[in-house]
Amino acid sequence: MGRSFSDLAWFIGARLLQLIPVLFGVILLTFLLSHVAVKNPCEAWNPHAKRNVILACQHFWGFNQPLPVQFEKYLSLLLQGNWGTDPSGSPVLPAILAGVPETLELVLASLFLMIVIGITLGVVAARYAGRWPDHLVRIFYLSGWAAPTYLAAILLSIVVAPAIGFPTENAFTYNPPPFPQPTHMSVLDAMLAGSGSGTLDALKHLALPSIALAFLNLGIITRMTRGSMLDILPLDFIKGARMKGLSEERVLFRHALRNSLITTTTVLGFTASGLLAGTIVVEEVFAWPGIGRYSFNAILGYNFAGTIGVVVVFAIAVVVANLLADIAYGFLDPRVEWR
Repeated sequence: MGRSFSDLAWFIGARLLQLIPVLFGVILLTFLLSHVAVKNPCEAWNPHAKRNVILACQHFWGFNQPLPVQFEKYLSLLLQGNWGTDPSGSPVLPAILAGVPETLELVLASLFLMIVIGITLGVVAARYAGRWPDHLVRIFYLSGWAAPTYLAAILLSIVVAPAIGFPTENAFTYNPPPFPQPTHMSVLDAMLAGSGSGTLDALKHLALPSIALAFLNLGIITRMTRGSMLDILPLDFIKGARMKGLSEERVLFRHALRNSLITTTTVLGFTASGLLAGTIVVEEVFAWPGIGRYSFNAILGYNFAGTIGVVVVFAIAVVVANLLADIAYGFLDPRVEWR
């Protein structure tokens, strides 16, 4: 039987319903980490604050009440959008949301590089399995896995950027740029404004941070593509395609790769956590105005509410990314029933 639009709606609706208990579990986990793991979080995160500031913090979060009441208040505050204030008294949620578009742009650019480069290297490694191209690809992606999070960002910032004349901070040379920013995604805003010079400037600022972030997580895409290709290349339909006289490139990219992408796509959802964790260091190194840099400053600045808010946002983002990967898997694999 074929798949209909109603089947698709049913499939997506079922996945969205499954998201509710997962999100509740994420919120419960953040509550336990912030309210139970530390005896007095307000004092721990405000070591130099005055007594009245600590008491106000305890009252706001309900630390002087029983644990079930604390969780009820915690959940209520999250749903109301009242996520507390930073040490300067500024609301946390607007500050976090202001950095989301730039971080989303950085993550999407990194995903694009991971998909294009990682899948291509995976195909090459599978094509020449056991030979020197395969070994070179393996050395390359293992270097990304083995390197510390900050290493690629620092090397690109202090070595590569000066050599090629690329900027190493902010999203634009001129801040704010001389055109509107409706989305607060630098490249997209420049393109919407029809500014060729602004688009080029934004791409130059985005290039090195996205490369640094992609390099850290490139290995998993390359390895999964290689493994999937090696499982598919010996199958009969690949042998049949070669017997028909098709070129090796068409056999690899048109027939084998299409089937191997099913496994690779599911892995992309799991890489979301690695990408988001990497933004904390990468954005700080390149002074990128995103949520990762905000979280870095929140941790160093004893910003309890800001740190917890970032954890909640990152956790929700990972859950949503896995949901999208699950839906994409349902599209790519015809064996998955939509009902």
